[in-house]
Amino acid sequence: MSKIRTAFFCQQCGYESAKWNGKCPSCGQWNTFVEERVQKDIPGKQHDWKNNDTGNVRHQKIINLAEVVTNEEKRLLTPDNELNRVLGGGIVAGSLVLVGGEPGIGKSTLFLQNALQLKQIKTLYISGEESEQQIKMRADRIKSTNDQFYLLTETSTQTIFSEIKKLQPQLVIVDSIQTLHTPLIESAPGSVSQIRETTAELQRFAKESNTPVFLIGHITKDGSIAGPKVLEHMVDTVLQFEGDQHYAYRILRTIKNRFGSTAELGIYEMTGTGLRQVTNPSEILISQRDDLLSGVAISATMEGLRPLLVEVQALVTQSVYGTPQRTATGFDLRRLQLLLAVLEKRGGFHFGVKDVFLNIAGGIRVEDPAIDLAVLCALLSSYEDNAIANKICFAGEVGLSGEIRAVNRIEQRIAEAEKLGFHKIFISRYNKKGIDLTKFNIEVVPVGRVEEVYQQLF
Repeated sequence: MSKIRTAFFCQQCGYESAKWNGKCPSCGQWNTFVEERVQKDIPGKQHDWKNNDTGNVRHQKIINLAEVVTNEEKRLLTPDNELNRVLGGGIVAGSLVLVGGEPGIGKSTLFLQNALQLKQIKTLYISGEESEQQIKMRADRIKSTNDQFYLLTETSTQTIFSEIKKLQPQLVIVDSIQTLHTPLIESAPGSVSQIRETTAELQRFAKESNTPVFLIGHITKDGSIAGPKVLEHMVDTVLQFEGDQHYAYRILRTIKNRFGSTAELGIYEMTGTGLRQVTNPSEILISQRDDLLSGVAISATMEGLRPLLVEVQALVTQSVYGTPQRTATGFDLRRLQLLLAVLEKRGGFHFGVKDVFLNIAGGIRVEDPAIDLAVLCALLSSYEDNAIANKICFAGEVGLSGEIRAVNRIEQRIAEAEKLGFHKIFISRYNKKGIDLTKFNIEVVPVGRVEEVYQQLF
């Protein structure tokens, strides 16, 4: 008979303790320990996916590092170029990918849509939240069919691996990891021990059978993926699907990736028939306007290897309350306060008695330091109530002494601005070294100080 014991688990980080503690020694949080029943070592139940008749299971042995043959990872290219980009060039065989996002943002739709488009891949979609009829209704709305697509509405990993052994799928999608439970752990689905153990079982399956597995996960109210933090350490890739439900656009962002860059970004538009890839996001992030308006500046930014042109909107008004307001949407508020201090100190502009509101158009969040120059110019434009001429964009980081610092990948930024029909781009004078400006048809204006930018624009 199997030995049953109880243990205390931290609901924040997954730390296991033999006794209850008021404060978690791992993450430092208070009152997070919950007692759960733990059952270990059920013979014959841990490797139900293994089939000794096939050669898919990898057998482990000790090997010298010099004997390891390095080959490029085998990647499965999907019809979705945005998903390929954030994964680093496609789905890696044997990888474990965790996808998190707000409820109703479109996680299930995105991966159901991609699974239905992989016509030559045998895909198993495991759902613990929806019935077959609900998934069929969504597939009918997407208007896509696939004879190699299979459904399983089950939450027990014992049953799931039994069905996997029969089907031998080439791709597995689990929606969601918080609904699964394993007979190895006697606690409720969604608890720390259940999430950790079910993820560990799926990880062993992915690595030993070389089958890619996607895990869709819930998120907490503060935006982090629900469950212990160790869940993100166990998987190979963590993707965040984000966006405002009041906007039509969704952003798939890479947080962790063992097989590629962590700065990539994919953009989709939510439609009645599923998610549509946005191949040229610069056009949707810049509002189409005929009249010149003050407080608007265009910045050439980079998200991973992709250049984007985004619109920065600023509003500077006289403060009617005792303390001036500072509000930023899509931009770091502390960075905004820093730029206001630079303008106050180096430029002599009295923003200390003004309310300042800043917005990045399109509902995205930008962390590229090259947006500093556009934010500064939008603030000056609104302060002077003088519009910046059309077809001018900016790319530069602003230092504390008021200097315009160089940014990376400046040639790609210039090329993107030229492709979208801009006539002039302001860059740092320190970016001129090593680039050939004669191959561009756009006018490149190098500047070194905040004062120079103000004199040339206003």
